[in-house]
Amino acid sequence: MPQHKSSKRPAEPVQPAVRRTDATRIAGLSVHASLAGEIGLRIVRGDYPPGTILPNEAKWSETFNVSRSAVREAIKMLMAKSLLASRPKIGSWVEPRERWNLLDRDVLAWYATSPDREVFLRTVQEFRHIIEPEAAAFAAVRRSDEQMAEISEACREMGEATHLQERTRADTRFHLAILRASGNELLVPLGVLIESALDHLFVFVTREHSDQRRAQALHEAIERNVRLQRPVAARSAVHRLLANTDEVIERSRR
Repeated sequence: MPQHKSSKRPAEPVQPAVRRTDATRIAGLSVHASLAGEIGLRIVRGDYPPGTILPNEAKWSETFNVSRSAVREAIKMLMAKSLLASRPKIGSWVEPRERWNLLDRDVLAWYATSPDREVFLRTVQEFRHIIEPEAAAFAAVRRSDEQMAEISEACREMGEATHLQERTRADTRFHLAILRASGNELLVPLGVLIESALDHLFVFVTREHSDQRRAQALHEAIERNVRLQRPVAARSAVHRLLANTDEVIERSRR
């Protein structure tokens, strides 16, 4: 928790906002949810570093032309995601990064759009190296016929996709279907939580990748080995795919 003297620090300057009654409104979201999204994005991208005392309710209310109750609800949402902490007479401050709930869908989405994209991509890839090879090996042994059909369909749709969005959605479904087919209940919610991260990663990789045929062949090798119930080969096929993705990310730095 910040020292009391920190409460006297001037708040970080707030960027000017358009004065409209729907200034923070995003289609399909409530005012407080869209306000939480705006503040959360600013935090994750580094506008408000850890330890920063945020503007008070009155200032946020004035900046975004929303009610104080909407501000309070937005702050509560960000506290639930462990981005913020709050205390009377001090206000709300940004928590240390290691406390943030990076498996939260919203936090991941903000993280994916932050300026340090390379760090985000590398973090997602490291996570995949830890989880996906073994998940595929388990799926090869445990998958049901229905689960196999889901994996095969997603793989086929990837190959038949005619535009980027269609392909990346099928790519994400393919990998999430393998996590579900692994038979490990802890991986299922984990896969759903990282769905946003995978979407952003696959959009990047698909745009940068000049050899879609090779990418498709690598996915088909995973599908085939899971279908033929070859756990060792399925694990190796995932390692090859991940190594290929690592190369794409590395080339993008040059």
